[in-house]
Amino acid sequence: MGFIKKNIKKITFCSLFFFDGVLSGAFAQAPGEHVVLPDPFMIIPFVALLALIALGPLFFKHFWEKNYSKIALLLAAIVAAYYLIILNDYHSLLHSFTEYSSFIALLSSLFIVSGGILIKVDKKSTPLLNIVFLFVGAVIANVIGTTGASMLLIRPFIKINRNRIAPYHIIFFIFLVSNIGGALTPIGDPPLFLGFLKGVPFFWVIENVWFIWVIAVALILGAFYLFDRNNKKETEADEHYSGKIEIKGKVNFIYLAVIILSVFLDPGVISFIPSLSPFPLGIREIVMFAVCWLSYKTTDVSVLRYNEFDFEPIKEVAYLFIGIFITMIPALQLIANEAKVMGNELNAGVFFWASGFLSSILDNAPTYLNFLSAEMGKYGLNINVKTDVVAFVANESLYLRAISVGAVFFGAMTYIGNGPNFMVKSISEKSGIEMPGFMKYIYKYSAIVLLPVFAVIWLLFFFHKG
Repeated sequence: MGFIKKNIKKITFCSLFFFDGVLSGAFAQAPGEHVVLPDPFMIIPFVALLALIALGPLFFKHFWEKNYSKIALLLAAIVAAYYLIILNDYHSLLHSFTEYSSFIALLSSLFIVSGGILIKVDKKSTPLLNIVFLFVGAVIANVIGTTGASMLLIRPFIKINRNRIAPYHIIFFIFLVSNIGGALTPIGDPPLFLGFLKGVPFFWVIENVWFIWVIAVALILGAFYLFDRNNKKETEADEHYSGKIEIKGKVNFIYLAVIILSVFLDPGVISFIPSLSPFPLGIREIVMFAVCWLSYKTTDVSVLRYNEFDFEPIKEVAYLFIGIFITMIPALQLIANEAKVMGNELNAGVFFWASGFLSSILDNAPTYLNFLSAEMGKYGLNINVKTDVVAFVANESLYLRAISVGAVFFGAMTYIGNGPNFMVKSISEKSGIEMPGFMKYIYKYSAIVLLPVFAVIWLLFFFHKG
């Protein structure tokens, strides 16, 4: 309590001060480039979109399901018009749309490719089997990313538990496979990959975060066991289980490997890869969209049918997140300046909570970069200079550890905290599972399960440090 009282102003400023800012160097702003500040009222479209995502399915479900795409595009258009006409700032819009293109290319390709892979696990659902499945999924998330692991494993997980499925199964899947599991490698989650592009060594994450990862995963699996052992639904007593694991559509694993390798087709990683700027797609995104088409055309129709594959989940994510990416531009610009201005006053604990809180409601990738920029600013270092990043990582790993854990872990706090969350929710609802709404997800699950875990991590690793 003493820490919170002492630092409440700092946390509040970092978390809620969306009202005075300028885009930080995290967005590759040229030195000396003048940026016109957005009006604080321009965060209203973003807040409105978040409110509608939370309340629409609850109070006017049919209207929302029919019109969510139009609403998201309308709110995005308001912000886009403001930047183009009032601020004459096309750079911020282009940057955000470029990020969105990368985001949707990765999610689309992984969604389509994984939809062509059929995994049957013919075993009886038990708490122990589910714990093993979730743990394996958390590990795999570091190899093929949280999105890849989520899209590959959510359908088999649902089918294993088909006779006793409950919303908490999906929510713990989101906690572990879609978010926290991917905290060990730059491939695991987008913020860590952006840190890698900026100069953070590839193996720094696993060397500095593995012990925090182990504690978080163990505690959450323990909480899952308490939920699952009290599940009163039982599988059919006379149902026969062969114990076999069957996999079809194996060619899609090749496509999956192509997608993961294409993530590195970036001029910041491989110098001879051409940049197509200002075109919003790069070589990486073109490869990913090509894999989308190739996989869908070559996948066995029976596999798609068994997986109940259709494009509705990715369509929902595409519309909602174009709205989120555009409407959050003012919020990110305004918070970036506050983080930079207050950098000298912030310690590791504040960085952990502030970057985490913002990552749960904003895109966690730019949030990570903004706080990394603020951390480096404390020492007069520039995030856009790789030698500065390497020097910072070598001498101040505590701060980087705080935002790395905060940005990745807190993505599990809400449906919009990380890209795969919404897709897992959509796939589950299509399978007939009645998922909790935006607010119920928070107060019934993430707040009571995750916040105590994050508090333990803070006390062990970031309390009164830095």
